[in-house]
Amino acid sequence: MSCPIDQQVVLVTGAGRGLGAAIAEAFAREGASVAINYRNSRDEAEALADRLGDKARAFHADVRDPDAVKRLVGEVTDTLGAPTTAVHNALADFSFNGDARSSLATMQWPEMSAHLETGLKGLLNLIQAVRPSMAEAGFGRIVSIGTNLFQNPVVPYHDYTAAKASLLSLTRTAAAELGPDGITVNMVSGGLLRTTDASSATPEAVFDLIAQNTPLRRVTTPAEAADAVVFFASPWARAVTGQNLIVDGGLVFG
Repeated sequence: MSCPIDQQVVLVTGAGRGLGAAIAEAFAREGASVAINYRNSRDEAEALADRLGDKARAFHADVRDPDAVKRLVGEVTDTLGAPTTAVHNALADFSFNGDARSSLATMQWPEMSAHLETGLKGLLNLIQAVRPSMAEAGFGRIVSIGTNLFQNPVVPYHDYTAAKASLLSLTRTAAAELGPDGITVNMVSGGLLRTTDASSATPEAVFDLIAQNTPLRRVTTPAEAADAVVFFASPWARAVTGQNLIVDGGLVFG
C-alpha cells in the first residue's frame, strides 16, 4: 500500500531549525500537511509554519516525555489529521566541534544518556504514539535520522555516535515488528551538513577537507538530506524497510 505525499500528514520532531526545518520544507514543497515539532525553538518553528502556509502548524512537545508525545500526536490529529509519516529528527543539545568533545578518559555518563534520552527514547515514544492510527489505516512511514559516523568514526563523538547506533538497531527491529501493520521504518544517515546550527562550530577547514575527499567534491546540504527522507515516505519506497541510507555525497560507502 502507498499514499502520495500530497495526501499525507507528516510529523517531524525537532523541526524548528536545521535539518528538521529542511525536512519540513521538503514535505511541504511536495504538498504534504506538516506538523513542526519543537522543544525550545518556538519562534523559529512558528515562523517556519507561517512560511510554509496553511497546511503547516507548529506543535510543542519534549520527545523525551511519553505523555507529551502522545499529547502531541493527539493535537496533530485534531488539527491536521492522523500522522501517516513520522520523522524522528530531534537531537539533544550538541555542537559538532571535535576539538571541544569529551575523550573517553573524561566523558561522563550524563553526556551519553542525554543523547539516548532524546534519540532512542524519543523514537520509542514516537513509535508508540503513532502506531495505533497507522496500524488501523494499514499504512505508515517512520524515518529516523542517523549518521555516517557508524562507518567512519573519524571524530570522537562517542556519545552522539553510540546513541545513533542504538537508534539504528531500534529502526531495524521496529521494521520487523511493524511490517505486518503496513508500516515501514527506515533511517537516513547524513554526514556533516553545510550548514546547520549544530555544525556552525565546525572549522571551515574541516568542511574543505570533507569536500576534497567526497566524490562529488562538496559537502551535503540539509535540503539534500531532506529529499532522501521524503523518498522513504513516497510510493517509490513502498517495498523498502529496515534500511539505512547514507546521504553524504559518497564520502562513506556502506
